[in-house]
Amino acid sequence: MEFLIIVGFAAPALLIAAASFLLGRFRPQTDGRLLNSFLIAESIIYSGLAVWLVATDLPRYLVGNHYLFADTFGAYEILITSVLFLLSAVYSRGYLASLLDRGEIERSLLGLFYGSFALLPLVLVLGFLANNIALMWIFAELSTLLSVVLLVTLKARENITAALKYVFVTSTAMLFAFIGVIVLFALSRTAVPGGTLNWTDLMSAASAIPPKLYTFAFVLLFIGFAAKAAIVPFHTWLPTVYVRAPSVVAVISGAVLNLGLYAIIRLYAIGHRAGDDNFLNPLLISFGAISIFIAALALIARTNTKKVIAFSGVEQAGLILVAIGLGSPVALFWALFHKAGNALVKALLFFSAGIFHRQYNSNKFFAVKSPFRLQPLAAWGLILGSAAAIGTPTLPVFLAKFNILSIMASQALPLFIAVLAGFLLVAAGFGYYLVRAFSQPDDETIQPYPTPMTMKAPIILTLLALFALGLYLPGWLNSILSTIVSDLGL
Repeated sequence: MEFLIIVGFAAPALLIAAASFLLGRFRPQTDGRLLNSFLIAESIIYSGLAVWLVATDLPRYLVGNHYLFADTFGAYEILITSVLFLLSAVYSRGYLASLLDRGEIERSLLGLFYGSFALLPLVLVLGFLANNIALMWIFAELSTLLSVVLLVTLKARENITAALKYVFVTSTAMLFAFIGVIVLFALSRTAVPGGTLNWTDLMSAASAIPPKLYTFAFVLLFIGFAAKAAIVPFHTWLPTVYVRAPSVVAVISGAVLNLGLYAIIRLYAIGHRAGDDNFLNPLLISFGAISIFIAALALIARTNTKKVIAFSGVEQAGLILVAIGLGSPVALFWALFHKAGNALVKALLFFSAGIFHRQYNSNKFFAVKSPFRLQPLAAWGLILGSAAAIGTPTLPVFLAKFNILSIMASQALPLFIAVLAGFLLVAAGFGYYLVRAFSQPDDETIQPYPTPMTMKAPIILTLLALFALGLYLPGWLNSILSTIVSDLGL
């Protein structure tokens, strides 16, 4: 059964990627509808497997040598990734057709695009299933490679520049993480005969690892995975990439940021058991708080919708780091909840921004004319997505921010005041952007872009999911998050 889990995720992705590459090679004039149908089928399989994995008895090892295993934390991240994948696959049917019609992507590159798109969720799932930190490092780097391929398939020189910046920043940082892997393996020999890089073994033997030496390894690893998670000052690639990436790529690439945060949480759990919280907690809080403030200040001056979304992502990643650094099980619970809510918020914003770009052929706010007449669903998606991002009540980000801020107020009042000020600046940035975007003079001569239902349905579903999560925390989700906190020993 355990081996079938790996086959269930790997077989559809590999087969569909191979079929996409072959069709792109031998039928370069394909319109992409068949390839998109393959992708949707894969995303449905992934979603079904993710739901089954969350509902089954965990943890369980999946292959020999314990290199791959599924626990509740990994299964939860896979569920988030699979939902994003399903929404993006459906949305891409109409979105890619529009890119083709406008000549923004070569028809001959559709096979490469869909093949890479099919492989990216597989790489992310394997990253979340990796019990070995070196193996996770490999999957994280593969996710960079596939994201770059998806980015450069568009016909724009700026996309190549954005891809190079992405590779340079993240891969350079991941070199530090690679050194950290080597250091951590050397340290593990003091606690485990022969040494190990498996999460489960390191968690069991953490108390025998010298705390100060582990901190050295943690800092090196943190640099690499913080770059993946777009933590300041390693965030510089994110706004550039989000502006140039197709909306469907930006949504699924959000799971790449989740992989970086996932690794940091795992590493912190080991450090917590090793006994060096006095260094790790202030480190995470400092980087998190700085990320919130830099993002807040950057948001105010933005004129590009996708850059607004990008800096919002930096802020949300900073909030999660602060929550982890508080060292409170309750704060971690809400940080984990926030990962799901934030993923849906970013999906809603990118889907809405994608429709606006199809309508106005621009991401700039001053291009927006008569939005409620031309694209009412996307307009409300952008407004409600912005409201959700800043933490408006009845939406899930509010629950996370409110509870994390409550813990801050009880533990560190100056930190609470500083972070709250950052959130107010973020809200001001979103508000200023929306006021400018929706107060442009109307233009009755502009004709509406005929948005296909495949681009509207993901927005509607995401809105419903956001309101549901904002108003009610399901018992099964509460149980999953509580189990994760307990398993991490925090």
